[in-house]
Amino acid sequence: MTAKTFAAILVAFGLGIAARPAAAQEDQPLTPRQVEAVQKVIRAYLLEHPEVISDAVEALREKMRVQAEADAKKMIGSYKDELFNNKNDPVAGNPKGDVTIVEFFDYNCGFCKQTADALLESVKADGKVKLVFKDFPILTDESATAARIALAAKKQGKYEDVYRAYMRYRGRLDEKAAWRLAGEAGVNVEQAKRDMDAPEIDKQLRRNMELAHALDISGTPTFVIGDQVVSGAMEQAVFRQMYDNARKPKASQ
Repeated sequence: MTAKTFAAILVAFGLGIAARPAAAQEDQPLTPRQVEAVQKVIRAYLLEHPEVISDAVEALREKMRVQAEADAKKMIGSYKDELFNNKNDPVAGNPKGDVTIVEFFDYNCGFCKQTADALLESVKADGKVKLVFKDFPILTDESATAARIALAAKKQGKYEDVYRAYMRYRGRLDEKAAWRLAGEAGVNVEQAKRDMDAPEIDKQLRRNMELAHALDISGTPTFVIGDQVVSGAMEQAVFRQMYDNARKPKASQ
């Protein structure tokens, strides 16, 4: 620690300094005795004003939040087409809607199941929202199997039916249950079994993983809308507010 650093610490804690070190001495290392004096001053001040610690922690959190938002906006801009307009992604709602919401999810995620109906109903009620599904099976191997089955069902025009069936299923979605539900949803199971290991499905799941990593998405459900990344289960009212916010001119937000 140098004398210049010591002065900065005192100013930061609102203590001031009685005499500013000479310019020639500002970058000189403090002696062990001076370092001990600095530590005592800081300790005494924090003991007398412990609220400074919580204020500093809160300020750091806010700084990190703002930085995270800025980073997310930058990354969303970099991957905009792949996020919102990838022709291989399953889509629900209005394909030509003025707002697009992207969901990263896992079929064995309890919060995903909790929010699925609210998401689908909010999209339907709005009428101008495009919903893009990004299968993101991160919880179990069975989640990956279910994702493959659902994407194979897309070739038969049955993706959304399978998505609904899987999300409404309570309990662990294992392979046996996944195939049964797919069949009940109208999927040609034998055809789906042939299609589920297609190279394009491998590529799509791998790319979803890479995209999630690039956007720092590590949990489900996570939604991308406009220039925001939002995680967690939500009610219909929250989704509707998100759509409204996405439609507002940036200057008025």
